[in-house]
Amino acid sequence: MIQIVESSIDRRKVVDSVASPASGAIITFDGTVRDNARGKQVTHLSYEAYPEMALKELQKIRDQAMLRWALNEVAIIHRIGRMEIGESSVFIAVSSAHRGDAFEACRFAIDTLKTTVPIWKKEHYQDGEVWIEGYDQ
Repeated sequence: MIQIVESSIDRRKVVDSVASPASGAIITFDGTVRDNARGKQVTHLSYEAYPEMALKELQKIRDQAMLRWALNEVAIIHRIGRMEIGESSVFIAVSSAHRGDAFEACRFAIDTLKTTVPIWKKEHYQDGEVWIEGYDQ
């Protein structure tokens, strides 16, 4: 499950997509919209993407993780459009027989996504907005 979506991410559906009887661990990362950044109050975020390229890059991340670690499955969903405080902007689920591989692969997926996938984040404040370069960790 590799997707770019414009509506709320169904976390349960993503977790279910990686679950299997062979999985002793399912690790997730849920990137949520917070109410502050760079010393300012955030009112909401918006994300834009080059969808065709973003999907190819997300698939590459999945494929690299599957080769590098002993995994059962990897799912990566990124939302675009306007997101309110507390909503999920990115959700990653990784399953494996053992937790170590799943933890490492999940960290690799989010860190790589932030540097290689053509998705751009804009933070909106009461007094303006700003695009975030290589969006923050």
